[in-house]
Amino acid sequence: MNERYRVIVAGCGAMSGTWVDYAMQRPDTAIVGLVDLQPQQAAALAGRHGLDCPTFTDINEAIAATGANIVFDVTIPSSHYNIAKTALRQGCHVFGEKPLAETIPECRDIVRLSGETGQLQAVMQNRRFDPRIRAYRSLIADGTIGKVGYAGADFFLGPHFGGFREIMDSPLLLDMAIHTFDQARFILGADPVSVYCHEFNPPGSWYKGHAMALCIFEMSDGSVFNYRGSWCAEGAPTSWEASWRVIGEKGSAIWNGHDEIYAESVVTERLDENGKLTFFQPAERIEGVIPAMDKTGHHGCLEDMFDALETGRLPETHCSDNQYSMAMVLGSLESARIGQKVWIADLLGSV
Repeated sequence: MNERYRVIVAGCGAMSGTWVDYAMQRPDTAIVGLVDLQPQQAAALAGRHGLDCPTFTDINEAIAATGANIVFDVTIPSSHYNIAKTALRQGCHVFGEKPLAETIPECRDIVRLSGETGQLQAVMQNRRFDPRIRAYRSLIADGTIGKVGYAGADFFLGPHFGGFREIMDSPLLLDMAIHTFDQARFILGADPVSVYCHEFNPPGSWYKGHAMALCIFEMSDGSVFNYRGSWCAEGAPTSWEASWRVIGEKGSAIWNGHDEIYAESVVTERLDENGKLTFFQPAERIEGVIPAMDKTGHHGCLEDMFDALETGRLPETHCSDNQYSMAMVLGSLESARIGQKVWIADLLGSV
């Protein structure tokens, strides 16, 4: 085989199919090995996609036997650190599912290893690669509402997953909130400075752990980001993308998480007969413009990762950037635990 990119897929559960589908569309890419602790899972994935490649239960052995140069890490979160360490040290780039790792020291070590080895490690943040969030971000970045002071995201859904989520200590913050936190960083073009979080389990919850959280983040652009989320909110659900309001010095930008994307901005001040500003200022509505995107979601994020390899730049979700989204999660958990504001710099240390 002479394909430029030789890929091992580590973790052959349901989500791996999306990653395999993308790789199989690239003429310069071959899947050369499958790794799973349960050999039947790897065999089943190979069968579903018509793959003719060896299967393994050990990532070291797989890399050595196949000459792979990329590892797709689609394993469970607790495995991400060891997969990344092993693959980076053996000369492979790592493209993995979220989260980057389960602890800040592990996240920082992955960032260090990526820098030392020169290999890329990037995290799947598929919600960035949605034309609607790109339209919303552009609406704000173009200055339509002026300098931003506040951003708020409401995430209220009531999914009955069953299984592990319903017995986790913090199912919303640990399993889902990173998506909305990463969206906030993307929309604002800013990083977290501090967080105060209160998490709890409201009446009617079918989760053992805390299924609701309220978070206040101070951001590096001087704005405040407020997250209100619940995974046990029956009725009137928001989008999985959350419902957003960003307020600037001369207007507000709205995205309902679906297709309604617009801003209302005070373009010209109106004065009354005494030369004073009218009680409410008239605002002009500006619609968001949805860009054309060839690939979106998981495939869009993977396309960005591979394009980074082609061009020599860092991918949008490189580990050195994504650690700040992970710090929002872990900072929220720490704040809820101690009942106090947590400073992100203290959490991350020197980065």
